[in-house]
Amino acid sequence: MKKILLVVILFTLFFMKGNAMANTLSKQQTAIVKVASYTALGDQNGLKQSLMEGLDNGVTVNELKEILVQSYAYCGFPRSLNALGTLMQTVNERGNQDELGKEPSAKPEGEALVYGEQNQTRLVGSEVKGEIFTFAPAIDEYLKAHLFGDIFARDNVDWKTRELATIAMLAVRDGVESQLNAHISIGKHNGLSNEQVDEIMQIASTIKAQGVVFGFGEENPYGQYFTGKSYLQKITTENGVPMFNVTFEPKCRNNWHIHHKGGQILLVTQGRGWYQEWGKPARELKPGDVVNIPAETKHWHGAAKDSWFTHIAVEVPSDGGSTEWLEPVSDEDYNKLK
Repeated sequence: MKKILLVVILFTLFFMKGNAMANTLSKQQTAIVKVASYTALGDQNGLKQSLMEGLDNGVTVNELKEILVQSYAYCGFPRSLNALGTLMQTVNERGNQDELGKEPSAKPEGEALVYGEQNQTRLVGSEVKGEIFTFAPAIDEYLKAHLFGDIFARDNVDWKTRELATIAMLAVRDGVESQLNAHISIGKHNGLSNEQVDEIMQIASTIKAQGVVFGFGEENPYGQYFTGKSYLQKITTENGVPMFNVTFEPKCRNNWHIHHKGGQILLVTQGRGWYQEWGKPARELKPGDVVNIPAETKHWHGAAKDSWFTHIAVEVPSDGGSTEWLEPVSDEDYNKLK
């Protein structure tokens, strides 16, 4: 009986370990997420490092070519071409020692528009329709015939990997939230787990945050008043107008608080976040938004669940001004925000 119980326990532990590993990105997948993120940002130095990481961990040259060619559909020809140039340079510098990998099979016979539509339907899980395709039928044709009939018909990189890369590309770009959410759903339909999607978003968001205009700064010394981790970079304290660059990790937000006597101005520079005053609905914040916070107003601000968030905090000069830190924003209230 004891032996049977031991076998059951060992099997359960093995299954749990295997399942956990299946829900975690592999070294190859992690490298591809980094490659896709740096490509979309146009950061050739970061891209080169991630390309070498991928090659060192068994990603083939042809797999990387496919991801970088595909990137033009999501971040344009210039960044795709520049990235391919960096890959070519990297492979040459490494003495062409890396595994070349498989070439794609021959394209299916027939019109690309027909099998492209079939690919699109299988990839998404349903027929794709929408008013925009009726309004501009050419874009519908190009998506089906070229993106899905040409690029996604190349079978030396599977659709799960292509979607993993696409999610990373979109995650580092601003103003593409609807497309990002659509591809997250498509990625899950093609085998990505919730945990893997969360990892992709975390890696991409971290890479994006490295490009903070005024510098990332150090871990926030006021972290005791924050849920999650944030970073503070002093811009200036001259002329009696203190200005600080504050960067929030995804899901991070500060406690409810009040600026006494002098208010505060927030200038949003990167990512997506939230601002809320007591008794009012939360306001979504994006780059270019300005928030004027009057003195004596109870409020909080911080990052969205799926995005790093950066703003400049400008303190309004006042005699004897102070900040009163209050209770944290509850998880229940925060999780209601999209």
